[in-house]
Amino acid sequence: MSNNPKTTWHHIRRSPIQSLTALILMTFSFMLVSLFIVVNSGLSKVLVYFETKPEITIFIKDNLPQADIDNLQKDLANYQDVKEIKFISKEKALEIYKQQNKNNPMLTEMVTASILPASFEITVTDPKTLEKIYQNYATNTNVVDEIIYQKDVINSLLDWTNIIRRSGFIITIIVFIISFFSVSTIIGMKTTNRKDEIKISRLLGASKFYVKKPFLLEGIFYGLIGSFIGSILTLTLIYFVRTSINTFFQPVVFIPNELSFYGLVILAQLLLGLIIGFFSSLIGVRRYIKF
Repeated sequence: MSNNPKTTWHHIRRSPIQSLTALILMTFSFMLVSLFIVVNSGLSKVLVYFETKPEITIFIKDNLPQADIDNLQKDLANYQDVKEIKFISKEKALEIYKQQNKNNPMLTEMVTASILPASFEITVTDPKTLEKIYQNYATNTNVVDEIIYQKDVINSLLDWTNIIRRSGFIITIIVFIISFFSVSTIIGMKTTNRKDEIKISRLLGASKFYVKKPFLLEGIFYGLIGSFIGSILTLTLIYFVRTSINTFFQPVVFIPNELSFYGLVILAQLLLGLIIGFFSSLIGVRRYIKF
């Protein structure tokens, strides 16, 4: 029983259906892992964007005296960690509305400045300050008409992010477990099919590692090739659609444009593939080579 990579390749070719099954399972597993890594990275960037740009918008009552507006602005300026206070007048609100709907003139024809509320946009450096502002002004209905607090957006986004992450993680783990034990079983079956060769080699003085080595190399082959193909397929597709996805998530760069990111993902998955391939084949041969 020759102990070199040619023997491993011979084993693969002698059982093409089993080998192809193992390779497909590994490839599919790493396609999911690649997708999970990119999506998880993008969602983290979206969360960081919202968390590092804390903002609250206070819409004020119509016909509020200018003195009350000035007093409100002074009160807001007294809060610690307030970075910027921007007053949006009715006229400015109309200008912003028209800019946002410039491609749909029907939405702008009937809208005038009088029906749009004036507001304050407050940006802070510490998100905790937003909670204090919200609590203090939410009940002040004589001055405040409505408050839009980004906390709701962040919490909602965080909930969805956690759901996506957990679902992706669970699905990936399940697929990996199936792949791991499938490869282990396939290697075990191949070991059983060659038990006579193994016995002869052992009787001739071959060590256990000597007879196990071709099967271990076969498992590593499935892990490396499956991780490489799976990574390349998914990352290539993601790279070509990144512009459309990044446009949707502007100003957040959801999918990196740097090729170094994709290179690191491929290298990490090759290492993971090597480890999974080695241990799945090790378990397979240890179950059957007991002599």
